[in-house]
Amino acid sequence: MNTGIREDRKLFNFLSYAIITPFAVVCVLPFILVISGSFSTESLIVRTGYGLLPKGFTFSSYEMVFKVPEDIFRAYGVTIGLTIVGSVVGLFLISMTSYVLLRKDFRSRNFFALFFYFTTLFSGGLVPWYILMLRYLNMRNNYLALLLPLLFSVFDLIIMRTFMKSIPDSLCESAKIDGANEFVIFSRIYLPLCKPALATIGLFIALRYWNDWYNAMLFITDESMHPLQYYLYRTLNSMQTARMAAERAGVPIIEMPSQTFKLAMTVVATGPIILLYPFLQIYFIRGITIGAVKG
Repeated sequence: MNTGIREDRKLFNFLSYAIITPFAVVCVLPFILVISGSFSTESLIVRTGYGLLPKGFTFSSYEMVFKVPEDIFRAYGVTIGLTIVGSVVGLFLISMTSYVLLRKDFRSRNFFALFFYFTTLFSGGLVPWYILMLRYLNMRNNYLALLLPLLFSVFDLIIMRTFMKSIPDSLCESAKIDGANEFVIFSRIYLPLCKPALATIGLFIALRYWNDWYNAMLFITDESMHPLQYYLYRTLNSMQTARMAAERAGVPIIEMPSQTFKLAMTVVATGPIILLYPFLQIYFIRGITIGAVKG
């Protein structure tokens, strides 16, 4: 009996790997092409296209990205700071709000739940939000303009609240009998049991802050406050503008990496997140699965 089960398990594992491996290769292949192209010569990329191995190996694209190292490291610092602060504060707010909306003895929980979910269907629009941020909140050239808009997401709230539903109410009741208050129950019982959901939502929040450039474009004019994504966006636009101006003026253009520069920017912008993901993968998959199947 045990031998048959082991054989079936081996067959299942073999078929699983045989099916999943091609899909994994398809997912990894584009990023390999990006890394290879970022180390390739611009002229060879234009003539022969991309390849799995660099063509005419060169660091010219990365030299342009890090041409002014203090600027890009400052942009990195702004983005890392926003990502860390936003992830920590956002997780605290989302988890605490989810806990409150979960409690059946909180009479107004349905009203506040409707208030949150209503915002997923309707919004005030860009213009009122822009006026509110600048005229009434005075958020121009303020780090809060980059921090506050991405701090809270109703989608994250739904995932966290759904995950907390899987925690038995008996744990909360036992803690109350022992004299624990609400914050102790939240911090010592619910939070430790919500590690998969916290890791999942934390990754979502971190990705939002890491990839954000739009808020910087709207509210930040001080170049020393630009986050990484907006700094790279401005650098690429400046390069394209210079190329177009030189072409119109009939000035000979020195070979300037354009396509390879974009690929190098992609590596610089996504590298840290890709290195972080393996450490959160187990919690991430578990949190997404439970949040998806529990009603």
